[in-house]
Amino acid sequence: MRDPDRRPREWLAAAACDPRECKRQWRSAAGVALLVCGRFWDVLSVSEELGVRALDVLLCIPQPPGPALADAASRRIGFFLPPDPGGGWVGPDIRYLGRGARIVAPAPDRVAGPLRWLVPPDGLGTLFVPAAMELALQQAVASLAAQATDRRRCPTCGAPTAGPARG
Repeated sequence: MRDPDRRPREWLAAAACDPRECKRQWRSAAGVALLVCGRFWDVLSVSEELGVRALDVLLCIPQPPGPALADAASRRIGFFLPPDPGGGWVGPDIRYLGRGARIVAPAPDRVAGPLRWLVPPDGLGTLFVPAAMELALQQAVASLAAQATDRRRCPTCGAPTAGPARG
């Protein structure tokens, strides 16, 4: 019988060019390895501010979430989605990493540090549903826009805007 705690590690390492080397790198001081997108999953990378709000929405729907990876250095969150050769995600500051793109990822059990899992892989291949992701991003953008209006700031760049103060 296989250890269920190994499933997420095995599933994620399978996306590396050399899964054995990947697992060795996770045990090293750096604790991260290079993984290739496009075979098992793609990654939709958004700003931290947008990603946190979208993740809140996604965690409220009645379906299991896919993996979500936070990068504190770049202030971005990556959502793991099914591979999509078209990769038609568009929007301000949205990056779609599909076939051939590479990401740096920690072991699935790392939930602290500058590169950490907000939602770790479950080892079963569960990914975010693209339609749910799109809806969550739309709600997150609307929420940020409403907040920006209240603060009289641009939701895209954060610059102050002219206009009457709200009371």
